[in-house]
Amino acid sequence: MVRMSAEERRESVIRAATAEFGRGGYHGTSTEAIAKRVGVSQPYLFRLFPGKKAIFLAAAERCVEDTIRTFAEASAGLEGEEALHAMADAYTEVITERPEQLMMQMQMYVAVAAAEQEGDHEFGEAVRAGWMRLWDTVHLPLGADVNETTTFLAYGMLVNCLAGMGFPPEHRVWEGLYPSARLKGRLER
Repeated sequence: MVRMSAEERRESVIRAATAEFGRGGYHGTSTEAIAKRVGVSQPYLFRLFPGKKAIFLAAAERCVEDTIRTFAEASAGLEGEEALHAMADAYTEVITERPEQLMMQMQMYVAVAAAEQEGDHEFGEAVRAGWMRLWDTVHLPLGADVNETTTFLAYGMLVNCLAGMGFPPEHRVWEGLYPSARLKGRLER
């Protein structure tokens, strides 16, 4: 039996946390469920992370960084509409092939809103910092055009919401959304 290093275990905790938090949200997910998914004890989990909030923030940061990497790789060497289409296609692939990333992303926004209402600004600060890195990653290939960047990210959030709500690919709500044909093809798999 090969033993995992602490860093490998940490990575498996982040993957498990992404799936668990994506499904149950911050308040609806127990550290016990995360530990069980990874196959470790809760005390071991807390040797890797100081608490539930740290686990959630690590999963949130990973989710944002994965999305940033997706957009950066897709738009490398491209500009304008070519970059837009490449990023849209790449993101469509992510949300259809790794739905846990989409759901974690949605749960991040819910957790921030709930925490802010309770006076806890740590979630918001971390997620907003990630969002700004995401904004910059999209903004430059789109010609540093604020309107193009805003439109791209607004469509992305609409796609997130529609996919998160489970609208089937043939539903009329997808009409007019780029890359609707590609998205429908991927969702039908």
